[in-house]
Amino acid sequence: MKLVITVVHDRDKGRITEALLRNGFKFTKIGSTGGFLREGNVTLLIGVEEKQVDRVMEVIGESCKTREQFVNVLPPDAAPVGTFMPSPVKVLVGGAVVFVVDVERFERF
Repeated sequence: MKLVITVVHDRDKGRITEALLRNGFKFTKIGSTGGFLREGNVTLLIGVEEKQVDRVMEVIGESCKTREQFVNVLPPDAAPVGTFMPSPVKVLVGGAVVFVVDVERFERF
């Protein structure tokens, strides 16, 4: 058995959770926050058999696409008073970060 840990942007959570459910995958959803942009994320814990890993990865890939977003380099609360704020820069957001780990033991009570 494998545990697929997937971190996705809040804007993608509806699309990916619906796609996972349509394909018969069960998951646990945990709210989280990204470190760089300090925006909302969702972490999904998906338990699957080893033969299902490729299919769950396909579903994740189809549901979570990266997109460009403009952000300020320094968050307003981190900049000293009177600091020049540079023009926003373009960064990629969205998509998914996925970890697949072995599960030594699984039981449902």
